[in-house]
Amino acid sequence: MEKIGLITDEGADLTREIIEKYDIGIVPVKLIWPEIENLPGENTFQKMRELEKQGIKSFGKTSQPSPKDFLDQYKEKLAKYEKIICVTLTSQHSGTFNSALVAKNFLSEQNQERIFVVDSWQASAGEAIFVLKAIDSIEKGKSLEEIVEDLKIFKSKIKTFIMLEDPKWLEYSGRISSMVANLFRALGQRGIRPFLVFKEGKLTPGGIKIKAKDKVLAFFNQFNKDNAAIKNTEKRIKAVITHGDNFYLAQRLKEMIENEFQNAKVEFVNIINNVVGAVTGPDTLILAWAEF
Repeated sequence: MEKIGLITDEGADLTREIIEKYDIGIVPVKLIWPEIENLPGENTFQKMRELEKQGIKSFGKTSQPSPKDFLDQYKEKLAKYEKIICVTLTSQHSGTFNSALVAKNFLSEQNQERIFVVDSWQASAGEAIFVLKAIDSIEKGKSLEEIVEDLKIFKSKIKTFIMLEDPKWLEYSGRISSMVANLFRALGQRGIRPFLVFKEGKLTPGGIKIKAKDKVLAFFNQFNKDNAAIKNTEKRIKAVITHGDNFYLAQRLKEMIENEFQNAKVEFVNIINNVVGAVTGPDTLILAWAEF
């Protein structure tokens, strides 16, 4: 048996290569949205754009993974690993963490002690950074206890920066009022973009960026500001970029960061998962990073 295995949910937006390389068990996240099922498009974001073209006001409903979804992964990984770390979406916005805990109760007491469930306080790119930290600690040969302590400290150090193209999807889902959504749109027309961050697991307003018609430049300026003190030092920075079906923006941001920061690496660029994407919408850009 190998020593420590990993499980997480699809909310982490990990690439297929990373999942396969590190044998990570993936629990699916669920989106219920019948209105877009038969619309043209290769992914949910393209279908959302088609929904807009047709003038249909609709939004998807999310459903947390069931305890059985986690239980199936637990049983599979317990057959291969001595102990398991299970990383979940932030408990502040999802019942995924609770489902993972409930699933443990269906195992024997001995097997329950082999599994540690940890709330990432993140989603999408930020949750991916959290998983990468767990991988890094495992590869360094740390014990489960040491890794768990590392992760408890680390999760408050992840910085996640989210910028929407249009708040209409948050508005449609009832997460923000029409008044707030209209204010966001009015600011955007003046080149002022509000952004969101995770604070102790909760998605909250992070401030505004002026002269931010260029979304990528606004992201880079934030990254540059937050990391100026350690730029080109020996400290390592790992970043992940996820996007709402706009690879061009994401790739441009990746190149800007890596060209300017010798000690920063964007580990991967990937599309945002359906559950996060359904409320953030097409062309959303998410950048998460942390010192390693």
